Amino acid sequence: MDCLTVAMAKGRIANQAIALLQEADICFSDFTDKSRKLIFMDDSNSIKLIFVKAVDVPTYVEQGAADIGVIGKDVLLEDPKDVYELLDLAIGKCKLSVAGFPEKLNEQTQLTVASKYPKIAKLHFEQKGIRTTIIELNGSVELAPLIGLADCIVDIVETGTTLKENGLVVIEDVAEVSARLIVNKASFAIKTERIQKFIADVKTGLEVYS
Repeated sequence: MDCLTVAMAKGRIANQAIALLQEADICFSDFTDKSRKLIFMDDSNSIKLIFVKAVDVPTYVEQGAADIGVIGKDVLLEDPKDVYELLDLAIGKCKLSVAGFPEKLNEQTQLTVASKYPKIAKLHFEQKGIRTTIIELNGSVELAPLIGLADCIVDIVETGTTLKENGLVVIEDVAEVSARLIVNKASFAIKTERIQKFIADVKTGLEVYS
C-alpha cells in the first residue's frame, strides 16, 4: 500500500502539528527538530512526512509530490494554488496586519507599502481605493517605515512586541492566520478513504490538543 505523503516546513508550526498528530496516534518517533533529515516515516510506516520550504508546501501538494500539506493561511492567500483547503488546524495563530506611524498615514493620499506579501498588500489597499507602490522585502520589514523606505508595512503580527519596540503600531488587521490542512485534488479522488480517515484522526487529535 502506498503511503500518504504529508508536506510541511520545519519550525514552530511543524512542532505543534507533530504534537497534534501524536494525539491522533500518528507518531513520528524518529523526528527531532534538530535533525537535518528531510523525510520521516511514522511508526506504522504508512505516512511519510517531508520537510520543504514553507512557501513551497502548496506547490508540492498542487503538483502531487505530496498528498497533504500543512501551511499557514498567509501563504495560501499570497499565492493561491489549485488544492483543497479542508481543515483549520487552529495552530500558529496570528494576524496579517497593516502597521506604521498613524500620523504619517493620515497625511498620505498614496502609500508606499513594504511587505513580503506584495499581492495581499496590493489587493487590500485596492479594495479600500488607496493607490500604492509596493516594495517587496523578505526580512526586517519593520525597518522600512523607520528609515523612510515605506509609509507602512503589511506583515505577520503575533505578540506585537517587535512593532512596539520600534515605535510602530497596528493600524488595521488584514486577515486572521492559522495553519491549514490542504490536499491534492487527484489524491483526494484516488485515496479518498485514507485521506478522510487521516482528517478524521486529525480532528480527534485537535479535540485533545486544544
